[in-house]
Amino acid sequence: MLSVVVWVLIGIILLVALFLLQFYRDPKRAIPRGSAIVSPADGRVMRIFRTSGKKVTVEKGLMGRIRTTARDVGKDCWVVSIFMSPIDAHINRAPIAGTIVSVRHTPGKFFAAYDLEKSMMNEKNEIVIRGRNTKVKVVQIAGFLARRIICRVKKGQSVAKGERIGQIALGSQATVIMPARAKVIVKEGQHVKAGSSVIAEAP
Repeated sequence: MLSVVVWVLIGIILLVALFLLQFYRDPKRAIPRGSAIVSPADGRVMRIFRTSGKKVTVEKGLMGRIRTTARDVGKDCWVVSIFMSPIDAHINRAPIAGTIVSVRHTPGKFFAAYDLEKSMMNEKNEIVIRGRNTKVKVVQIAGFLARRIICRVKKGQSVAKGERIGQIALGSQATVIMPARAKVIVKEGQHVKAGSSVIAEAP
């Protein structure tokens, strides 16, 4: 009986180890040249919409949302949200080459029965990048339970298109905000890969 329990524990440990190796993998990517704007994350495109509002609410599944602004990118913008499942690689990459204009981290709200609206606010990290002819914002959004965002860049730093800029732990989401002048190529439901999948053509 004891040996069976031991083997079951070993099996569980091996499965967890394999899951973590899968999750933390960092695959090499072929980065498209030219004016292409690439995906900041691996995953499935959940929502694409256009906004001219100063405040933008990005939903994260049934449990969670974040609020951000598109005004630091432009008056009229595209918003593309990408859901990252636990089996996707969770490395985030720069959608364009340019300079980091700003990095802003906002902690998530923990559950409070007296304020359910705030309780559903996820941790986020907002990275604005200014390129030669355009500007984009990447919003890293942590999961409702796994609240861990890693940011590898800082204000004033230069980044190449497809360069690693961070990582998000476990189930999470990355949203990219682009000027409305950009030509969006991806569609909702499409699976994309960070650094290699073209999501739009820069204006």
